[in-house]
Amino acid sequence: MVNDILKDKGTKLFIIITSFFVANALIAECIGGKIFSLEKLLGFTPFNFTLLGESGLSLSLTCGVLLWPLEFIMTDIVNEYYGPKAVRRISIIAVALISYAFLMFYMAMSVPGADFWYGTGVNDGVPNMGAAFNSVFGQGMWIILGSIAAFLVSQIVDVTVFHKIKAVTGDKKVWLRATGSTVVSQLVDSFIVLFIAFYLGKDWSLQKVLAICMVNYMYKFTVAVILTPLIYLLENRIDAFLGKETAHRMKQAAMGKIAA
Repeated sequence: MVNDILKDKGTKLFIIITSFFVANALIAECIGGKIFSLEKLLGFTPFNFTLLGESGLSLSLTCGVLLWPLEFIMTDIVNEYYGPKAVRRISIIAVALISYAFLMFYMAMSVPGADFWYGTGVNDGVPNMGAAFNSVFGQGMWIILGSIAAFLVSQIVDVTVFHKIKAVTGDKKVWLRATGSTVVSQLVDSFIVLFIAFYLGKDWSLQKVLAICMVNYMYKFTVAVILTPLIYLLENRIDAFLGKETAHRMKQAAMGKIAA
């Protein structure tokens, strides 16, 4: 029986997507502590602009945003073939495992290091390995809380918008429901994580939070549009893997039009 289940192509696909979804989310959280300059990455001098009264802004983004657009693409794929219940399920799994990972990080930080280990990075320019380790893995609790809350809420928004659009368009206009749901959910995600982490956690002004939120959202919106063709590519590959008939049946079941 187990072998029959594992041989089912729909089950195989769900396991693969869920594994990538969880791994991608965890990696995004782990690398989110590094801030990079998008302008420098593209070979430009950093901008200096004013938005909502906040001056000195530039396109400085967390490395986590490099991976988060892929999460929303995976969400759209799961939505398309498995429905909103499956999205909620993998989202809860991702949040649970991210929470577990950070708990393990803090446990590792609290374990006393061997005396010789603290100086092992001196030749590489790291005078104190303990401080470096804690700096990398010790993200603030407000940031972690904000990130997890934003992830859960934005996933719910993405699912809702996706199915509202699909109820009107049917199987047509994949780009509209995929991009539409992503640009809305990304806005929610950007605001919630900054509001919790910095407005509640760091006493930033709401004006500053909104300004930085818009900067982050401009990037996410642009990437969401650019990655739209990837949705079509993935759906074509998945349809070929599942077979047209099976893929169509799964999409109908995801919309609740036939029994799963």
